[in-house]
Amino acid sequence: MPAKNTLKNVFPVILLTVVVAVAVTLLAFTDSFTRDRIEAQEEQKVQSMLSEMFPDMSRYDFKDDIYTLYSDGEKVGYAFIAIGKGYGGDINILVGLEDAETIKGITIISHEETPGLGSRIAEPFFTEQFTGINVGDVALSRDGGQIDAITSSTISSSAVVDAVRATAMEKVKLLEGSE
Repeated sequence: MPAKNTLKNVFPVILLTVVVAVAVTLLAFTDSFTRDRIEAQEEQKVQSMLSEMFPDMSRYDFKDDIYTLYSDGEKVGYAFIAIGKGYGGDINILVGLEDAETIKGITIISHEETPGLGSRIAEPFFTEQFTGINVGDVALSRDGGQIDAITSSTISSSAVVDAVRATAMEKVKLLEGSE
């Protein structure tokens, strides 16, 4: 009788252990199967954004987290990913530089900002303000810069501006050091 009670008590633990082991194995398999596809899609998305920002681009090199863009063998610009901390989470931004000083443009890759408010950071009226600005001059107009914040979305606007300025300054130092 005691052996039967012990088996009754141990059986749920064994069953649960087997179920968890099978689930973990399936999740690991699914992750390894889909990871390459997801990375390839993300790279294709970035490449598409680079082509849109630099229409004359024929190829690019990627080194030290900086895309160096070429058109028929001649350098036409640089690009990199900047990450800002917005109200709703991370904001991933593709920043293009014409040269080591001038911003070609920005594209919001992804964000988790509030729909209708913070999400307006991805709209052209906001992103186009960065075009042609010197890297050192990227700041909100209230701070003496040339970028107007989005009404009721100061945190999101500041996150984009701060991420673009800080990351651009860092990357420009790397570019100047490598030339």
